[in-house]
Amino acid sequence: MAAENALEGDPKVSTLAYFGTELRIRREEAGLSQAKLGQRTFCTHSYVSRIESASRVPSEEFAQRCDDVLGTGGMFARLWPVVIEHAYPDWFRPFVELEKDAVSIWDFENQVVPGLLQTEEYVRAVFEGGRSHHAQELIAARLTRQHILEQESPPEIWTILDESVLRRPIGGPLVMRHQLDHLLAWAAVPSVVLQVLPFAAGAHAGLRGAFAGLSMGEGDGPDVVYVEDIARGHVLAGPGDVHAARRAYDLLMADALSPKASVDLIAATAKELVP
Repeated sequence: MAAENALEGDPKVSTLAYFGTELRIRREEAGLSQAKLGQRTFCTHSYVSRIESASRVPSEEFAQRCDDVLGTGGMFARLWPVVIEHAYPDWFRPFVELEKDAVSIWDFENQVVPGLLQTEEYVRAVFEGGRSHHAQELIAARLTRQHILEQESPPEIWTILDESVLRRPIGGPLVMRHQLDHLLAWAAVPSVVLQVLPFAAGAHAGLRGAFAGLSMGEGDGPDVVYVEDIARGHVLAGPGDVHAARRAYDLLMADALSPKASVDLIAATAKELVP
């Protein structure tokens, strides 16, 4: 365990560790204790301590405030996106980069709400439930990834959820109620379409598992599909793979409830949870 903690603080191991090491160096050069830096950046001493030891991901606001307090000329603000990007597994980064340029995203989920539409409470419950050693990094990375929905021209989203996604109370009834309300809010956005695949559909084209597709803009490369197995995810760009995924998705759309009926089911399920 001691060896693992030592590795987490080694700048050679992760950008999070590099951020923490640079913060400690600049703080000490400025003659500030962790408590003093915490006061000036409006956070606690323990928060600064955890960031310096690479056990907590800094917020973007904290990075900016450190630049102001320590006079580092925007260094921490520039480093922050790199810290977040490298919180993703190596095999997932290509998909994240492509996702930023996609004109539309279409996905099928059979276990959890899609990452782009998850609330912070739900995100936390998902990663803590998986007992990840880097849960804080992954939580921050997922929430940052959602920023693409706030772009001036966000991608169109079409999501099909297996009914089991609505019924599995990840994080408990209250967290799940907030998550379902969040889905209802997004369903009211013109660029977002939600469908629910009901249990009554029986066997369907998505039995092999969840998958997501990205339709790219003209000149931005071919469309791609993302799938995961137990160990890692894979980005597929072969025409045959994309065609097979698109056909499966068309079949799922046909078996799913209409968008209106899906919203009604999500709302009814939410009412069954904590009021």
